[in-house]
Amino acid sequence: MNSIVRVVVTGLLALGAFLAGVSWKSKEGIVEQQPAINQQIMPAEEEAPKRAALPPRGLTDAEKSTIDLFERATPSVVYITTTNIKRSYYSRNEMEIPRGSGSGFIWDYNGHIITNYHVIEGADRATVTLADQTTYTAKLVGAAPTKDLAVLKIEAPEGKLNPIPTGKSYNLQVGQFVFAIGNPFGLDQTLTTGIISALGREINSAGGAPIKGAIQTDAAINPGNSGGPLLDSSGRLIGVNTAIYSPSGASAGIGFSIPVDVVKWVIPDLIRYGKLQRPSLGVESASARITNQLGIDGVLVINVIEDSAAERAGIQPTYRDSQGRLRLGDIIKAVNDEKISNHNDLLLILEDYKVNQKIIMTVEREGELYEVPVILDSAK
Repeated sequence: MNSIVRVVVTGLLALGAFLAGVSWKSKEGIVEQQPAINQQIMPAEEEAPKRAALPPRGLTDAEKSTIDLFERATPSVVYITTTNIKRSYYSRNEMEIPRGSGSGFIWDYNGHIITNYHVIEGADRATVTLADQTTYTAKLVGAAPTKDLAVLKIEAPEGKLNPIPTGKSYNLQVGQFVFAIGNPFGLDQTLTTGIISALGREINSAGGAPIKGAIQTDAAINPGNSGGPLLDSSGRLIGVNTAIYSPSGASAGIGFSIPVDVVKWVIPDLIRYGKLQRPSLGVESASARITNQLGIDGVLVINVIEDSAAERAGIQPTYRDSQGRLRLGDIIKAVNDEKISNHNDLLLILEDYKVNQKIIMTVEREGELYEVPVILDSAK
């Protein structure tokens, strides 16, 4: 009996051991299969593109510099609107008709405002709005149409006037950064940026005379920017925005500014005399078409103004003799050995001289060259 019990117990123990082993192997198989599943998932996760890290919040040094320049310069920039006075046909009452708008900047603590001549040309009244939106009626102090510059004056408290700091234009370089502030399309206090794209350009003024040494920039300049300042990276005035080259009338990436070196010698005359005290010869010259037809290299004198520097110097005009034949007048070939090829050359060279200064003109008269001393007059 004991033998039978012993055999049964032994068999039960063996069966239990067998079942336990089978259970262990099953669990082990499951555990061993798990890494295979992980191996199939991990490569896909590693191949997913990593998102670029965002830069830290804040402004760059260049942005901070531009913002600082704008905040310092805008108190010096003004918005100019012009009107014409019309009288009603029926009531005979006067009314103001809007004419146009433009930009300008504060020149000094006396309330002088600088702008383009073409901004105020033909206007009966001009109004100046400062950066703080206070508005003043302006009066015209002086104008130089040949330089497209004008000076207005407002009666504003000195504390509201922030004269713009002036720089120099003779040492500018192509490629340096520039900043234009103005009121394009009436949108006040607008900043545009760019570079100087060329120097020494020649443009025509509102008076038809050439303006030499103009600054060309790709900073956006649109209608309404006229008369506003062109600044260097330190916030100093280097030019007055005056014109754009654009078939459509909007900015096409080519704008022009009057150099500040020209502005600095024109404005004092306008403030003091109301006009530019530019030296003059007192001659009327032939058009380019006539001189080209005649094959003339130089300035052909058509008329000599009475009681002028040219008349006192004996310059000869063009005339017809008693038989109706055309007798050419003097042909101006040079001023103090500087060659003259056309009327624009003569105007630009005379800008280097002052009223009452003596010059030596080389003229051709009946095929002969003569040197004629001339004492320059003031422009009429």
